Amino acid sequence: MAKSQATFMKKQLEKNRQKKKEDKAMRKQERKDNPTGSDLDSMIAYVNEFGEIVSTPPEKS
Repeated sequence: MAKSQATFMKKQLEKNRQKKKEDKAMRKQERKDNPTGSDLDSMIAYVNEFGEIVSTPPEKS
């Protein structure tokens, strides 16, 4: 007698859930190891005398 298709599908669904969980944990670890752009200096922008947004502070004269 052949095995039930329902059993096969349950195994496949569980395998897919486990793979998604592992992928999510791996992405989380990568983000933790390589933080990008979270410091305040990278978020500051300045406006020059022409009204343009620039990343360097204006020179004091």
